[in-house]
Amino acid sequence: MKSITLILSVLLIIETATAQTKGSSPKFLNQEPPGMESKLFAPEIISLKNRYEFGSVFSKDGKEFYFAVEENEKPEIWFTRLENNAWTKPVKIFFSDKYGYNDPFLSPDEKKLFFISDRAMDGEGDKKDIDIWYAERTATGWSEPVNAGPKINSPRNEYYISFTKKGTMYFSSNAGTGEADSKNFDIYTSDYATGVFQSKEKLNSAINTTHYEADVFVSPNEEYIIYCSERPGGLGKGDLYISFKDKNGAWEEAKNMGSVVNSPAYEFCPFVSPDGKYLFFTRSGEIYWVSSEILNTFK
Repeated sequence: MKSITLILSVLLIIETATAQTKGSSPKFLNQEPPGMESKLFAPEIISLKNRYEFGSVFSKDGKEFYFAVEENEKPEIWFTRLENNAWTKPVKIFFSDKYGYNDPFLSPDEKKLFFISDRAMDGEGDKKDIDIWYAERTATGWSEPVNAGPKINSPRNEYYISFTKKGTMYFSSNAGTGEADSKNFDIYTSDYATGVFQSKEKLNSAINTTHYEADVFVSPNEEYIIYCSERPGGLGKGDLYISFKDKNGAWEEAKNMGSVVNSPAYEFCPFVSPDGKYLFFTRSGEIYWVSSEILNTFK
């Protein structure tokens, strides 16, 4: 009887250890997931009280996390990864005393990291407007930044980047204005074909207004977009809006995402996790997250 009891005990220990191993891969930096109310993401790890955070993005396998912070009055791109079942200490990967690096986003194949920067073309001179850049993944990290080119960038400013599954880029620009510091940003798209980005096209009035529209996230299947707007009638200084495509493939009139997401403060930099479960966004310099189930309430 004792031997049977011992065998059962050993089997129980093995079973428990196996279950713990299977469920032990920490996701989302070991944070307790949110429900239908938004909450601060990874306080004291990512969202620090005395630091300003911008946008963020997870890799598809959930083992890499990129985010932007402001250090010494310059935005920088930071990074942490899941190694040996633990997250590494966040480190800066794109930074400079002269230029800013912001709004990280991975390409669909994750071989490129896109971002925005006021970096000069030669990496040494002065530059006043902000362009979209990317770096290519290498065996030891990332290549030197590469400008996304004139079909994307303009003498004005380009902000934020996200991609559909087939590689179409969504981003914002004030290229259609007469002044570099104009707040009239609009949402644009650019298809990716034959290895290059095509000429950008501005979305219609269902999305864009004469006010600020920027920081656009598009779902991989292009079912919906979420973006920041400073148009009148919102809940705060800047609100997140959502638009779905109708049965004919046209964008529906954008809707304010309401008080679950928006506040009297400023909401921007939306991103939905690759598993589709959570919406991340930034509120006045701190990263928040909420269950993506809220998206269904706007369909």
